[in-house]
Amino acid sequence: MPEARPTVVFIGHVARLSGGEIALLRLVSAMTVHVNAYVILGEDGPLVERLRERGATVEVLAMDPQVREIRKDTVTPGGLRLRALPALIGYVWRLRQRLRQIRPDLVHTNTLKAALYGGTAARLAGLPVVWHVRDRIADDYLPRPAVWLVRLLARVIPTAVVVNSRATLETVPSAAHATVLYNPIVPDAVERPRGSAHRSTAGLTIGVLGRLAPWKGQHVFLDAFASEFKGEPVRAHVIGSAMFGEDAYAAGLVEQAERLGVVDQIDFRGFVEDVWAELDELDVLVHCSITPEPFGQVVLEGMAAGLPVVAAGVGGPAEIINDDVDGMLVEPGNAAVLAVALRRLADDEALRERLGKAALERAREYSPERTAERLLSVYDEVLARR
Repeated sequence: MPEARPTVVFIGHVARLSGGEIALLRLVSAMTVHVNAYVILGEDGPLVERLRERGATVEVLAMDPQVREIRKDTVTPGGLRLRALPALIGYVWRLRQRLRQIRPDLVHTNTLKAALYGGTAARLAGLPVVWHVRDRIADDYLPRPAVWLVRLLARVIPTAVVVNSRATLETVPSAAHATVLYNPIVPDAVERPRGSAHRSTAGLTIGVLGRLAPWKGQHVFLDAFASEFKGEPVRAHVIGSAMFGEDAYAAGLVEQAERLGVVDQIDFRGFVEDVWAELDELDVLVHCSITPEPFGQVVLEGMAAGLPVVAAGVGGPAEIINDDVDGMLVEPGNAAVLAVALRRLADDEALRERLGKAALERAREYSPERTAERLLSVYDEVLARR
């Protein structure tokens, strides 16, 4: 890196504490000792103050809600509202002007949406741009026209691309100068002490953590839980809330629990800020996405908390977990297979202990220091090509 710390503008479209935004917070926390971190967000929200606490300069460049809330399933011919187009173009132009005023050394976009508008603005401002791709660019996750568009633009907009897993990298074969950069886990999470047994004598607690959305598969978890533990002294925690218009799915989960006869055994916890406190109440964490997860941040959080984690064995989680060594991998979308794995863990405390200890050691490999070192080498290459 140059002797003077480079200035990097990180761009994101929302300021809510969702998966990609939490990943940005951890990334910026790891990078502020190496770069002058300047973050531009499209809205105000809780992420703003969290980033400032980590040493970043944060600016809210307000984005029209009809642009900010564009859903990925609308990126189809005729699906994107034409009335949002002028607002999008206007925002790109405003962002270009702001970047010219800040004059950073490079721009780092945090989300797929930010990659498109932020990358375009950076290029118009004459700046190199690093795309951070956290989504699989595949038609089981995005509409096919969106897949074609992103893969095409990956050839021409970014100076370099970082992806959150090899599974994600495989879906952007056209990306130039691509590097796998796993999300870091913050030190206080890794060092959090954890006992080997549940804090209560009332029985086991099994949890699922994450945004409530059909592709996240919480309905599969409820089916598996009910088939094995109905009427037993075992509890389930469903941690997370709906976002992006998925409230009907969240309501349907409660109805499903009632229909299965296990609603009295399930705590629907809603959105929580202190993830670690929630994890500390669990004996087992389940990840049950039915579509391959690009990375699986929740999986790594559970491992960092010393929990045995059962995860869908595709996508990013299959790169993180070594099956039956530091976690368990199961067939995605198969409630019967998940139920068998949960029963095995419920009946074998020694197995839970072994997997939890190995998981904690595995999580230590995803330190902020390692992430920063790898990202700095990407920045080096980008700045050397200017």
